[in-house]
Amino acid sequence: MGDILFLAHRVPYPPDRGDKIRGFHILKFLAARKRVHLIAFADDPRDMNRKEGLAPYTGHRSILWRSKSRATAAVQALLRRKPVSLTAFADRPLQQAVDAVLARHPIDTIYVFSSQMAQYIPVHRRADVVMDFVDMDSAKFADYGKGSWGPTGWMMRREGRLLAGYEKAVAKTATASLFVSEAEAALFRHKTGAERVFAVENGIDTELFDPQAAFKRIDTIGQLIVFTGQMDYRPNIEGVTWFVETILPHIQVDHPGARFAIVGRAPTEAVKALAAHRGVIVTGEVADVRGWLAAAAVVVAPLKLARGVQNKVLEAMAMARPVVASAAAAEGIDHQDTIRVGETVGELAEQVSILLGNPAIGADLGQRARAQVQQRYSWAARLAPLDQIMGLRIKQPPRRAA
Repeated sequence: MGDILFLAHRVPYPPDRGDKIRGFHILKFLAARKRVHLIAFADDPRDMNRKEGLAPYTGHRSILWRSKSRATAAVQALLRRKPVSLTAFADRPLQQAVDAVLARHPIDTIYVFSSQMAQYIPVHRRADVVMDFVDMDSAKFADYGKGSWGPTGWMMRREGRLLAGYEKAVAKTATASLFVSEAEAALFRHKTGAERVFAVENGIDTELFDPQAAFKRIDTIGQLIVFTGQMDYRPNIEGVTWFVETILPHIQVDHPGARFAIVGRAPTEAVKALAAHRGVIVTGEVADVRGWLAAAAVVVAPLKLARGVQNKVLEAMAMARPVVASAAAAEGIDHQDTIRVGETVGELAEQVSILLGNPAIGADLGQRARAQVQQRYSWAARLAPLDQIMGLRIKQPPRRAA
């Protein structure tokens, strides 16, 4: 039985943002069954020095800096008639690292995390390929294109069209194609006709995200509404902007002391500017998001565009916080009687206002949400289908001599 080569578009450690969280737990899951070799990009200088944190789960580890600018990737994409998503991650040193691992180690499975990394799959290979698309990126860009005009809209529609063809071709040669929710998997099957397409959902560490765990608490004044996420990510930017400019003012009519905290790293200038609105806080990167979640009277996820299972929603549920989410953000989560869902400005504002005005209702909703994630969303339970999909077994310790 051979080894696994794990290719990732972003080094899956530390598990402190959505893609890194999923990548880390899958890597850990696989490492309990086979020896895993990791090759990944880094786009945060701190991640270049975090190989040791991955040592318990990997044999060979290569982390390469991704320095190509968006402008360069866009020009290359136009010249080569490829998606920008691919040219942005095209890198000769990483290809050389892949070739070296394949030459030196008995790889029988290549686990590809995110479609950008599928370009490194060898044309002639013996290994099985498990393609973890996570989300259907082509559909995301197509949606962007529908709402954008001019050169930006044209580029988004081009990206969606080219990626759709690429995703279909990759799935055709893969042993299995994975998505983070059954809704995404079903959409992919419908759009591509691909077979061996499976949903492997995200989980949550309910021991870490536990309201009774030890973490630094946040002192708050008034009623706090919280949003968490990577704040240079377009859907998050659009979501908090929509909330601040159109939803929060309705809430503040009934709850004038309500404040809205935007918690997450790398806020853009547009996000920082939202702090000029009454009651809005933009924290930037925080050491531990749990303090802000614990302090929240309500956690919101007002995303207009979202794909798959939202980690931010699972984290809030695990922390026993009442959650109000858009229908898009709630997709893929079994949320009946555990979170409140709204679609329009009025619906979302009303749900948040009800919970702010009735703490007992919010507390009960939060407790039911935590019970739900404890029962269904442990990482062990969510990743269990990989054993059958990949034909894996947990490593057995060597027997002691009698």
